[in-house]
Amino acid sequence: NFEAVLQSINSGKLHVKELITEVVDLEDYRNIYHEIGHSRSIASILKYPAKELSFDNSKDSQRNTIILDNRSFKGAKSVIGIIGAGNFTKMTMLPALKGSGAGFKYIASSGGVTGTALAKKYGFSHSTTDYQQILSDKEVDTVLITTRHNSHAKFITEALNAGKNVFVEKPLALNQEQLNQIIETYLSPSLPYASSLTVGFNRRYSPHILAIKKALGNNPGLININATMNAGAIPANVWVHDLLVGGGRIIGEACHYLDLCVFLSGSEIQSVCMNAMGESPQENTDNASILVRFKNGSNAVINYFANGAKSYSKERVEVYSRERVFIMDNFCTTKGYGAKGFKNLKTKMDKGHKTQFQTYIKRIQTGGDALIPFSEIVNVTKASFAAIESLREKKWIDLK
Repeated sequence: NFEAVLQSINSGKLHVKELITEVVDLEDYRNIYHEIGHSRSIASILKYPAKELSFDNSKDSQRNTIILDNRSFKGAKSVIGIIGAGNFTKMTMLPALKGSGAGFKYIASSGGVTGTALAKKYGFSHSTTDYQQILSDKEVDTVLITTRHNSHAKFITEALNAGKNVFVEKPLALNQEQLNQIIETYLSPSLPYASSLTVGFNRRYSPHILAIKKALGNNPGLININATMNAGAIPANVWVHDLLVGGGRIIGEACHYLDLCVFLSGSEIQSVCMNAMGESPQENTDNASILVRFKNGSNAVINYFANGAKSYSKERVEVYSRERVFIMDNFCTTKGYGAKGFKNLKTKMDKGHKTQFQTYIKRIQTGGDALIPFSEIVNVTKASFAAIESLREKKWIDLK
């Protein structure tokens, strides 16, 4: 709607200047709102003062930071700074972090408006448009990254080099060069602290997946997995399809299920082969099937489809093991067949976000290994790259 209006104004088809009946200084805004419904005004313009807003300008480097609450976090653990204030941060991450015990210090956003609104709502002490403030703040020990996919590697390496624990929404990286940069940084003996790195593969923490994992047992043997994402269509001009920005939906989203299958099989991926719909499918396809071989001999088929009905379940996982079948439907129901003692599960949709974030913060506070082994997140990332390579080369690709 905004674009249509701006285009109409630009082309001269829509004239708004004649509609303006008054210009009122911001401090006199009541003159407008008190008269709504009674005056003959059509459009009123609020005139803002020319002077800068009163941020904390005690240092030049802090001119882009607003202090909402000047409390101290000295000595506290799991003091967080979030880089990115988009829909995922707003709708998923912040509600899931509520009550986790984390210290809410920074939200960084490019423009400052959304970040400040979220900071006020969730009780953060600072809002900034300069993410370097987060990295240089010694009180912050944990950085959460929810920016667009092409910036993940940059923020990860900078945060690790600053000695922070890092949580990044998927994907870890968009290409091998970015991945190599992350690996080199993470494994560098020169890192200032033993920082952890975790990717937001939340589906591991869904009660439905955890129930299946528990039923499979510590020694499930070889298993077959059939996983389907009825992802739905996204317009071609959306950034996630751009290989340089979003990486395409296989690298950017199907990695969730590559990780999920690693978790359920208890094994890293050995090789992949991807077939996509169409005579000459593009590398940013979102209609494909990925065959997966695991190092322990288990197998999986991951279907990522954008051409299905919205009325059908968006996600479905079937696990076949030792004459047992477990079926998870849309993270709402899970049923077991031939599985003695397994209790079917029914919940509201629960993809594991809350459990993931609560567990993550607790791990930062109490210490211990990263939620997901580094070798596994690297393996899954390589598998997503190999899927695209397989489509291009039309053959199985072994992971190195």
